[in-house]
Amino acid sequence: MWSFGKKTDLVTADEALKGRGDEMHVPDRHTVLGTPLRGPFPDGLESAYFGMGCFWGAERFFWKLDGVHTTAVGYQGGHTPNPTYEETCTGRTGHTEAVLVVYDPAKVSYEQLLKTFWENHDSTQGMRQGNDVGTQYRSAIYASTDEQLAIAKLSRDAYQEALTKAGRGTISTEILPAGTFYYAEGYHQQYLDKNPNGYCNHGFNGVTCPIGLNVPAQIDVAPPTS
Repeated sequence: MWSFGKKTDLVTADEALKGRGDEMHVPDRHTVLGTPLRGPFPDGLESAYFGMGCFWGAERFFWKLDGVHTTAVGYQGGHTPNPTYEETCTGRTGHTEAVLVVYDPAKVSYEQLLKTFWENHDSTQGMRQGNDVGTQYRSAIYASTDEQLAIAKLSRDAYQEALTKAGRGTISTEILPAGTFYYAEGYHQQYLDKNPNGYCNHGFNGVTCPIGLNVPAQIDVAPPTS
């Protein structure tokens, strides 16, 4: 049975908090980009989802990229519908802190988003990110299409080679088809724009990701089997 003391153990669906049916209220507009946080989004845009520790710092990396239409933070990869931040931090929802990135693939590629993801956190730490310990801080990629899923797995393999050459560990990133993204509370949205000196433990980890440089041709191969 899941224990409150086991912050790094994933809760099962039977053990998870029940949650609620009402969606979280969030502001209408992105404080930096001025675009809506919720869809439907304009035709031609695509959505991607990333978990890389505390979502405050992670979100800022993505809203700065040219071609990104909007970003939002929330909870994903677990069981509890419409969880609160406090519930997610107990570890009893199964979610990780995630960032929704809505982007124009004609202006910024999914590979470029992956490059930002891999380079700006430590994907080898399992159920933690730095001093932030718990399942809600695990590294994750949630793909919205089969193509994204295949590209994400190829990018993992390419980046593992770079990490191994640098003497780093084994990637623990969870890569799965995207389930429901539950928006976080309004005060979390674009937190570091509202609080420029707020907590952020993200930054370049010292190992360059080859995606977008010398591996993009690999996306045409058959998707990996695992």
